[in-house]
Amino acid sequence: MIFVTVGTHEQPFNRLVKAVDELKRDGVITEEVIMQTGFSTYEPKYCQWSKLFPYQQMIKNVEEAHIVITHGGPASFIMPLHIGKTPIVVPRQHQFEEHVNDHQVEFARNVAERMGTIIPVEDISKLGEIITNYGEIVAGMGHGMTSNNKKFCDDLENIVDGIIK
Repeated sequence: MIFVTVGTHEQPFNRLVKAVDELKRDGVITEEVIMQTGFSTYEPKYCQWSKLFPYQQMIKNVEEAHIVITHGGPASFIMPLHIGKTPIVVPRQHQFEEHVNDHQVEFARNVAERMGTIIPVEDISKLGEIITNYGEIVAGMGHGMTSNNKKFCDDLENIVDGIIK
């Protein structure tokens, strides 16, 4: 199963929701997809979805997922990391009116560069290829997240502090 979450930000993230729905429609994604669509206005036709899930259901979805795809909000991709997953992170972009600025893009780039624990996707046209090659990509990352949570959290806190200052 693939679990997708766009968080609870009030601007729609139709670009990601629609892209995943189309990948499912086109057979690029063959497994079940469950999406949390938030305030997106696009309603998936080929995937199971709900605007919001209770937090315990979110945890269950992440635990059961083969792949987790999130927006670039730290809380949305830190949870999968704590559970031992390597999330695909598609940051919301200001140019598409998905957020007020590009802080998610900058944050995802920083985490990917400094930590190497997420798979950032800024160009949505590459999402299908990344999903198809997910296993190889994760195997090549060698980040050992499941045995290094404290160091990751400390390093991530330093990154966040550095961005905020």
